[in-house]
Amino acid sequence: MSVYKSTLDALAGIRDGATIMVGGFGLVGIPENLINGLREMEVRNLTVISNNCGVDDWGLGILLQNRQIKKMIASYVGENKEFERQYLSGELEVELTPQGTLAERVRAGGAGIPAFYTPAGVGTPIAEGREVRTFGGKEYLLEAALVADFSLVKAWRGDHIGNLVYRRTARNFNPMMAAAGKITISEVDDLVDTGCLDPDQIHTPSIYVQRIIECRECEKRIERKTMRV
Repeated sequence: MSVYKSTLDALAGIRDGATIMVGGFGLVGIPENLINGLREMEVRNLTVISNNCGVDDWGLGILLQNRQIKKMIASYVGENKEFERQYLSGELEVELTPQGTLAERVRAGGAGIPAFYTPAGVGTPIAEGREVRTFGGKEYLLEAALVADFSLVKAWRGDHIGNLVYRRTARNFNPMMAAAGKITISEVDDLVDTGCLDPDQIHTPSIYVQRIIECRECEKRIERKTMRV
């Protein structure tokens, strides 16, 4: 495990055509500094696995605007007009996956399980041309696990050997994606000395993390700000 000072150094090795998992749900728990670093690197033809693609001017949306994403594997594609435009014009390939199925495909990939059956999607266009089997009188669709060349995740705290703690709902997809990347790069708000984290509170053990960088400057934008008078 290596600690980095620069996002570009932490992202070294990501090349055109790479498959990348990116943690977050909406704009919550996204590794915003690592995403900005990818934009600066100008890598192209990326396959990105994430719950969604951010918004037009933040999160993964900035990579979309910069034409760096070739394919999205996601469960939700709202909030992003550029995503809609690229998809309808044929510029962007999209694989829509039910949210629970996406989470399980990633979890299975991290656990070394190549595929599993789920009732989600049976009888819908998602199941067309794919294997469906019956168990206990109910039909199930075969889904393949997902793994990535690189996983980019965001944690609240991390230590110098790579143990991670997430904060509240920002945990979302981050722990399972950390386990499913061949190389996992974590951006953390607070990098602490090894031994400072309570072992009972660690969400991602260090064995899953290869690179870590402390990023204290984060915008943490709100996707939809709702005010009550």
